[in-house]
Amino acid sequence: MSLFIPTYFAPISQYAAIYQSDAITFEVNDNYQKQTYRNRCYIYGANGKLALNIPVKNKTKEGRKKTKDTLVENDFPWQQQHFKSLQSAYRSSPFFEFFENDLLTIFNKKYKFLQDLNIDTHLFVTDALQIKQQFNKTTSYELNSESTDFRPLAIAKKGIEIEMDSYIQMFDDKYGFIPNLSILDLLFMEGPNTVSFLEKINVNLR
Repeated sequence: MSLFIPTYFAPISQYAAIYQSDAITFEVNDNYQKQTYRNRCYIYGANGKLALNIPVKNKTKEGRKKTKDTLVENDFPWQQQHFKSLQSAYRSSPFFEFFENDLLTIFNKKYKFLQDLNIDTHLFVTDALQIKQQFNKTTSYELNSESTDFRPLAIAKKGIEIEMDSYIQMFDDKYGFIPNLSILDLLFMEGPNTVSFLEKINVNLR
C-alpha cells in the first residue's frame, strides 16, 4: 500500500507513483502547509512554467489546521481564471478538446473545502486514464506509516528525482522540455498514451 496526500491536479511524479502502486491511501489528517501542491499546480504556458494557485482562507487563531478543514476562498473568480489559463495554454494541444467538458464541470462547481476539490481532480484524472484503482482515506495521521510513504511528493519545494522520457510540449520550441508539470500537461499532449509514460517513470525522493 502507498500513502499520498491529495493535491490539485497532481504532478506527473505523483501519478506515476499512484499508477505503479497496488493500493493507495490518501492522507486526510495532515496539517495544511503553504506553498505545496495541495493548492497549486504547474502548467506549460506561453511564457514558460505557470503556477495555478487556489486561494485558501487564512488559518484560524487556534493555530494549525488540518488540510481537510482548509476552506477555499471564493471571493474572486479563481476557477474562471484557471480554466481560461488552461484553454489559452492547451486549446491547440492534441487532446484538450476531449477533456474540456469534464474539466468545466469541476471549474463550475463551488467548493467549500480544498480537499473535496482535490479528490474531484483525482477522480477526473483516473477516469480520463481509465484507471479503475480505488483509494482509502486515513482515519488518523499516519506518523510512522508502514506503507510506502509518498506524502513528500506534495511538497512543491521538496527535492524529487524523476526519470522520464520527454514528450512534445506546447511551447518546448521556446523554453525546452519542462519535466514533472501537472498531469494535465501530459494528458493533453499524449491522451491515452499517458499511461505508457507513467509506467516507465522512476520517482526517487531525496
